[in-house]
Amino acid sequence: MIRTVSMGGVAIGGRAPLALIAGPCVIESRKGCLDIARRLARWAADKGVPLVFKASYDKANRSSLRSYRGPGLRKGLEILREVKERYGLPLLTDVHAVEEVEAAAAVVDVLQLPAFLCRQTDLVLELGRSGKPVNIKKGQFLAPWDMRSIIEKVESTGNRRIVLTERGVSFGYNNLVADMRSLLVMREYGYPVVFDATHSVQKPGAAGDRSGGDGCWAPALARAAVAAGCDGVFIETHVAPARALSDAANAVSLSTLTDLWQTLSGIDELLAKK
Repeated sequence: MIRTVSMGGVAIGGRAPLALIAGPCVIESRKGCLDIARRLARWAADKGVPLVFKASYDKANRSSLRSYRGPGLRKGLEILREVKERYGLPLLTDVHAVEEVEAAAAVVDVLQLPAFLCRQTDLVLELGRSGKPVNIKKGQFLAPWDMRSIIEKVESTGNRRIVLTERGVSFGYNNLVADMRSLLVMREYGYPVVFDATHSVQKPGAAGDRSGGDGCWAPALARAAVAAGCDGVFIETHVAPARALSDAANAVSLSTLTDLWQTLSGIDELLAKK
């Protein structure tokens, strides 16, 4: 039986309907972040979408020193707090350092363990001790059964509010593939499993000093993952993906998200009936 985890009031796992984690990769500006949040909040309220808003205050793992990282911890959390106060959306953000956990936990509802850092024991333990739900991104270098050890680290803190996210696995150089069996393997650990549709089509380092990607394939992989039986879908979205300051090549346009979600929720409802 899959445990149900509450992400700021949005249930994921168990018999809960498919959940959506969506937002821009990184906070590019206060105005831009609030605009995307406003649009998502209005749509979610109108269509009854169980939505968690995600955005990063700092992308500490960018390919190049010249790449945009975000507004930083203090200003970024101020913007995320404003998102919650204005639009009432549950919040998710990734945390890259032990020292940032307390401040982030005071603002957001879900703390995300970045894929590149999923084996950093001190960070894993501090996230667990926060008491907040922890979304563990499976590293591109891990097999799905390797997640057991990371789960045990979080559980050792007494925290059972765990979500597991598949984001593709390295396939040679500068490429990722999505193995749908991973979703089924990870669900055997009893925690909700999310499919990250946009990072799964990323091409790390493929554009020289930055990552490339094939965002056009993200909707198809999302459909396959929901059909395979995931509990939620993670989608990075932007008003104009081509102009995004991070992950431009694999983000999904905000204008197409409505139709995609209608398809994904329809697949989930069909599976629930069966």
